Amino acid sequence: MALPKAMRLKGHRTFNYIHKNSVKYHGKFMTFKIAKSNPNILMSHKNIHSLNNFKIAIAVSKKVSKKAVVRNKFKRVLQDYLLKNFSQEKNHKPYWLLVNLKSGVSFNDKFKLLEEFQHLIFKSGLFK
Repeated sequence: MALPKAMRLKGHRTFNYIHKNSVKYHGKFMTFKIAKSNPNILMSHKNIHSLNNFKIAIAVSKKVSKKAVVRNKFKRVLQDYLLKNFSQEKNHKPYWLLVNLKSGVSFNDKFKLLEEFQHLIFKSGLFK
């Protein structure tokens, strides 16, 4: 199950903004970049109803795997975990989150990957 469109980040200006204005949290398998939302950037995408909500992007480099199938598996695992443990009622923090998976992650470490994902979410203070 993919993230609802209201939760996804898109556009190069959005990612440039996150890279310049984010707080970074580092783990063994991934890096979180969290920035306050800037709805003015997303105005061109005509998604007016959810401009100031929590949004996320998961980026998996080709250094992790050359195969798109494997990279998409990583994205789906993290998205599914987020959707199962995230309720829309708590969607009040207007932050944007960029998750970058580091190279050297193997899909066999799914439990460790999810454990670190959860640890970084709580460490960042996005969810209590």
